[in-house]
Amino acid sequence: MTPLLDDRVTGSLLGAAVGDALGGPVEGYSPEQIAERHGGRVTGIVGPWNGDAWRTARPLAPYHKGDGHVTDDTLMTHALIRVYEKVRDHLDAYAVAEHLVPELIGRPVWIPELEAEALPLQRVFLAEKWIVTRLHYGHADPREAGTGNIVNCGAAMYMAPVGLVNAADPAGAYAEALDIAGAHQSSYGREAAGVFAAAVAAACAPDATVRSVVDTALSLAKDGTRAAIEAVTEAADGYRDFESALGPLRRAVEPFDSVGPDYRAPSLDARRPSRTHAVEELPVALGMLLVGDGDYRRTVLGAVNYGRDCDSIATMAGALAGALHGAAAVPDDWAKRVAEASRLDLHAPASALAAVAHEVFARDTARRRAHEAAYARLTGAAR
Repeated sequence: MTPLLDDRVTGSLLGAAVGDALGGPVEGYSPEQIAERHGGRVTGIVGPWNGDAWRTARPLAPYHKGDGHVTDDTLMTHALIRVYEKVRDHLDAYAVAEHLVPELIGRPVWIPELEAEALPLQRVFLAEKWIVTRLHYGHADPREAGTGNIVNCGAAMYMAPVGLVNAADPAGAYAEALDIAGAHQSSYGREAAGVFAAAVAAACAPDATVRSVVDTALSLAKDGTRAAIEAVTEAADGYRDFESALGPLRRAVEPFDSVGPDYRAPSLDARRPSRTHAVEELPVALGMLLVGDGDYRRTVLGAVNYGRDCDSIATMAGALAGALHGAAAVPDDWAKRVAEASRLDLHAPASALAAVAHEVFARDTARRRAHEAAYARLTGAAR
């Protein structure tokens, strides 16, 4: 049976959080390093890379990555959902300034990786701290605040809620995400946010398929982002198991990725604005969706074992697979372990966002009808 909207919202957000938790402990490493560390490919939830020494081990200390802990991808996603709960309508860059910034600096939450309650600002990466620096302290125009930030997937990684609120309206999701992300990112980082939101919206369409999701992303993406998605998804078409696809997908995205071969030692050209480059995470997530044929487990494990920024890749891939198939697609044992380990109710944010999505659709319908009535009067069609 085709999943209904509420189920797709739950599946997408649950899928994103679980993917995030699975990818966290192996983030930053290569597929070869991951296989050596774990005696083969990761097949589920694993512990910290450095075991009990996670508090002091470099370069990640003091973060407890692993054991089912979600990372900043999920923290930011849930923060954005809380903004939707407050506004209960479409968002823009000004909503980031008025509502997301206070979420980051004024509302303590449980941070699984810190094993403590703290402000989200104390966990997020520098590219997310930029939002607070520019909007709270610098009083920048929200629509332009992302300019000057390092260009990465920091905005794209938490844009699934935008796609879900605009379910089955990819163009609307793309436009809304671009506006929101303008307060955070520029260049191909902002573009990735728009395309990822559009892909999630496309995955919610009643007759959506993996191919329709990829085709939608290609139809909207611009510049290097489009070229990277095209290259990676073409490479992915020849594979149905992630093991054999790991190398080809990396080689396909490499010409567009500015970070370079060593993820922990970015090149001097890394993360700078460009018309020809793309973030690595979104094209690879779409590639793994194709390789896994939309199956949640295969898709997410492919993303996790790809390494590099694999928590964000698995977050995106998990959001897409979950939106396609609903909550039942996400392995229940994984979801329960992540919720318990992270001390998070992973279903409550989904219920809250689904309610907002219904309200926004009703408002959009009323706005469309008002526009239709006005247009009819303007053209003399109304008698």
